[in-house]
Amino acid sequence: MSASAPAWMGRPGPAVRAAKAVALTVVVALVIFPLWTVLATSLASPQNVIENGGWVIWPEEFSFGAYAEILQGGIITRALLVSAGITLVGTALSLTCTIGLAYTLSRPQVYGGKPMLLLVLFTFLFPPGMVPLFLVVQSAGLVDQYAALILPFLVNVFNLVVMRGFFQSIPQELLDAARMDGAGELAILRKVVLPLSKAVIAVIGLFYAVAYWNRFFEAIIYFNDQTKWPIGTVLRQYVTGGASLAETSGELATASPQSVQMAVVMLATLPIVCVYPFLQRYFAKGVLTGALKA
Repeated sequence: MSASAPAWMGRPGPAVRAAKAVALTVVVALVIFPLWTVLATSLASPQNVIENGGWVIWPEEFSFGAYAEILQGGIITRALLVSAGITLVGTALSLTCTIGLAYTLSRPQVYGGKPMLLLVLFTFLFPPGMVPLFLVVQSAGLVDQYAALILPFLVNVFNLVVMRGFFQSIPQELLDAARMDGAGELAILRKVVLPLSKAVIAVIGLFYAVAYWNRFFEAIIYFNDQTKWPIGTVLRQYVTGGASLAETSGELATASPQSVQMAVVMLATLPIVCVYPFLQRYFAKGVLTGALKA
């Protein structure tokens, strides 16, 4: 390392590398062990769960009874479909609106761009409270409507700022060349900007998808009909209510309540866990490029 290079760019010594390896191992263990315990408990037989006091590290006998019972067309199946629909529709709409607004605010020649950006940032500094937001949803007639879980959260300001910064990092010469070829702004966005922005779109799409999939508190407030609850809200009721909710739903027959609770946790976690590895390679690039430019 040269004398002028900062210290953090140098290769760490053996002691530092060993400390990092130990710290990383501890962090991974702290993440993997609870997840494995949840999975093992969900796959354990009722007798195995009872013998181990409700938590199983390694099932003596594997059983898929909990998954079979909660996926037989009852409340969990309906909640999974609701969450999947909200996540797909909400993410698509949020990405469309965020991309359009971010591209508009990233163009310096747009009239009124700075006042509009300040207005957007104002909502980030002073977010609406729960009561005003509920009054808006109620006045719009969105109570007991799935749109109540999408429209009020259509654009996230942080995601908008990151995407705007990424769009600003695209060389202006490319956009000017497209304009000289007769392309309009929509054509430039579709044929030039979006192909160069796959990383940030993947990251922002993941942010939106996780937010929509995990949304549970708003459903408690905006939905009087419990049959319309998403998986996050139902998961909360299963974990906190335990067997009482299971008994009233009429879904349990052979699986233990603990196995059902952990099976619901796994079903609620699995989609994000499966999607994230495919987007992980875009994660650091998309966030850092957009945030540094912004």
